[in-house]
This record gives sequence, C-alpha cells and structure tokens, in this order.
Amino acid sequence: MITTTEWIFTIGFLAAVIIFDLAFAIIRRNKATSFLEASFWTALYVGFAIGFGIFLPHWANDELQKEYFAGWLTEYALSVDNIFVFIILLANLKVQKEKQQLVLLLGILLTIGIRGLLIPLGATVVSHFSSVFYAFGAFLIYTAYKLINEKEEVEYEEGKVVTILKKRGLSTFSIALIALGLANLVFSLDSIPAIFGLTHSAYIVTTANIFALMGLRQLYFLLEGLLNRLIYLSRGLSFILAFIGVKMIFEALHSVGVHDVAGIEIPHVPLAVSLGFIVTALTITTVASLTATRKDGSEIV
Repeated sequence: MITTTEWIFTIGFLAAVIIFDLAFAIIRRNKATSFLEASFWTALYVGFAIGFGIFLPHWANDELQKEYFAGWLTEYALSVDNIFVFIILLANLKVQKEKQQLVLLLGILLTIGIRGLLIPLGATVVSHFSSVFYAFGAFLIYTAYKLINEKEEVEYEEGKVVTILKKRGLSTFSIALIALGLANLVFSLDSIPAIFGLTHSAYIVTTANIFALMGLRQLYFLLEGLLNRLIYLSRGLSFILAFIGVKMIFEALHSVGVHDVAGIEIPHVPLAVSLGFIVTALTITTVASLTATRKDGSEIV
C-alpha cells in the first residue's frame, strides 16, 4: 500500500522534472534539436524511468515493481508508435523545426492532463465494476485487430477539424497544438485500458504513464529518421494489446468464479509471463524491422 507521503514525494519529483523540461523547451524554443542532443536527453529520461523501477521496492513490493516495468514498457512502446503519427502531422502542417520543441512539450503536458482525468475515472470504474474488464479486454483485442490489418504506409489525410481551424484563420502553431491534443485523446483510449490490464494500482498506472511520456519531445527528434525503418512496430504492438486483452478477460472470468470452459482450464497469467511477453515482442519487432530495411531506409524484399 502506497502511503500519502510517498504519493506526495513521487508527484513532487515528477512535477519538478516536468517543470525543468518545460523551462528548457522554452529557453530553446527557437533552436533545432540535434541528433546528439536528442540521444542524450532520451537516454537520461529512460534512465530516470528504469532507476525509479529499480528503487521502487524500497517503498513498495516486488510485485508492484514487475507491474511498473510491464506498464512502463507497454506505454512507452505505444508512445513510440504515436510519435510517428506526430512526425507526419507536424511535417504536413509545415510547423517550423524551431517551433516543434514547444508544440511537442505543450502537447505532452496536455496528454498528462488528459490522462490525469482518465486514470482516476478508470480506477473508479475498475474498483466498482469488475465486469468492465470484459469490455476493456474486447476493446484491446479489437484495437489489435485494427493495428495488424492497417497498411504499412502511413498516409496523411487532413481531417475536418484541421480544415475548419485553417478556415478560421488560426496560426499553424495553434492548429498543431489542437491536432496533437485530439490525437493524444484518441491514443489514451487504448493506452489506459492496456495498463489497467497489467495492474490495478493507481500509483503504478500514474507513474508508468508519466515516465513513459517524459522525454517524448526528445525521442521525437531521435526517431524522425526511423519513420520508414520500424515497419513492424504496429504488428508487435498488436500482439501485446491482444495478449493483454485476453489476460483481462481471463482475470474477469476468474473473479466471478469461472475457472474452466467446457472442461478446459482458464490459465492464470503471472505478471512475470506478461513482462517477458512484452519484452520479447518488442525485441523481435525492433530486430525484424531493422533487419528487413537497408541502411539507406529501403526495404528488403
């Protein structure tokens, strides 16, 4: 059980890092981010996330540590997939390279705000209505199906909202910020159910989400050149979401005393197995993508 004091210290630390990142982005708002700089800050934020997980058992238990790493890896992988959408969006809106720093950070802060509202709502629903896991599980399986059947090439199609905003004379900066906010809201609809499939702890859901979002601004500039290389990322994510969806349905059946169907035992999926599956899926996806594409970005056929 996480105490109020531990919550306060954790939120205080996360808030301090976010404020530092905001201040840094404002200072450098008119400067482009180099690959070396993006690599350094991405590694630093990933180090923060891993370090938090390593020290977590000092005030929590080992089970929560496993839940944190499984949740953080899943959320981070989903965030990487979302970044490719941001790359296409900002490129087609023709947002200046120097302005992308601030647009991305404000978009991430907006995402944290959105999830700050959705996480308590999700926790309340889960604690009062265990049957919601059937809906969450089915939704994740459906999302996985859509991901695995989508085209590999991502094409930009200007939405009605962007068209309306342009007609109203809004600046490119404002349109990009609103577009990112709407995209993040949509992305949260599969992100939040996914992590609740791995943990019921509001503390773990909150920290895994925020640590996964930290450093995404720098990761954006790091991944710009990999848009055409991580070709199987969506496939890997579809397997992870489907796995979590099935796990949620199994847990929901166990919670109402259903342990077998037609004589076939419904397995209990340990958290260690979930963590191993997520790591394996992401590793295979990344290696397969980089192997299937040449150094110049062309695909091997």
